[in-house]
Amino acid sequence: MTAYALAHLRPTDGPVPDEVLTYIERIQATMEPYGGRFLVHGAEGEVVEGEWPGALVLVAFPGVEEVRAWYASPAYQEILPLRTRHIDGDVVILPGVGPEYDASATAAAMRAARERTEQGHPARPSTAAR
Repeated sequence: MTAYALAHLRPTDGPVPDEVLTYIERIQATMEPYGGRFLVHGAEGEVVEGEWPGALVLVAFPGVEEVRAWYASPAYQEILPLRTRHIDGDVVILPGVGPEYDASATAAAMRAARERTEQGHPARPSTAAR
């Protein structure tokens, strides 16, 4: 099932450093062996709730294991400091949901778990979102 690497980057003011440009030039080649492809790259989104300073990068991979393997790969680890020396950010790995996913089923499982907890029974982890 598709998984994602999501980065919320907060660049500093001023021109983009050469090291960051080199990182951008080289990153795609590090993703290709793991089936990674950009869905969003450096976009500044339209904020409709809360605050969101910075830019977003979203990369899709065939699965969570591919994202982990890419991030830990020697090729990516070699270029990663080119970005992190200049741009603060947060990066997370997210498993996707399948085409059969139903948010109402997730809500029902969460409701049932809450009711079990309120009745003194330990809540069981929900698997509806998986």
